[in-house]
Amino acid sequence: MSYFMFLLFFGLVGGLVVVASNPSPYFAAFGLVIVAGVGCGVLMGAGAGFLSLVLFLIYLGGMLVVFAYSAALAAEPYPEGVGSRPVAFSALTYLCVIGLVASMFWGGWYTGFWLCMEELGEFSMSRGDVSGLSLMYSEGGGMLIIGAWVLLLALFVVLELTRGLSRGTLRVA
Repeated sequence: MSYFMFLLFFGLVGGLVVVASNPSPYFAAFGLVIVAGVGCGVLMGAGAGFLSLVLFLIYLGGMLVVFAYSAALAAEPYPEGVGSRPVAFSALTYLCVIGLVASMFWGGWYTGFWLCMEELGEFSMSRGDVSGLSLMYSEGGGMLIIGAWVLLLALFVVLELTRGLSRGTLRVA
């Protein structure tokens, strides 16, 4: 199981590097879908299956629409892909920085905290992600409102950034 989790974590870091190093919203949105899938796999490995499913469905239902809309507004005739020289150079730079930071903390990493929540079943009455979900809905109403406000603000920021000089699909009359 720990080899599978290592593979998922390497996929998560690799997908985040692809998202961070890509200037084109087309390939960055594809990288975000991969990161969301791998991140939900990490949550599944930790025993939070229901939370993983909910996060993945919310991501595909909401954020992918935002990125598709912003990609439609950012009309590039020749977008730079992952294989182009500047994107590969920035991805290699990000990987080197991540490697240096990981080497600083290498002695403290251990896999003892990667316990599945169901392995501690004798101490709980229900699954951990279900009780966390009920706590989120009972005590987290304010955070839900703040999260919705931040997502709306992020939508307007992305739309303003991709608008450019009014040469996109939508034009000011």
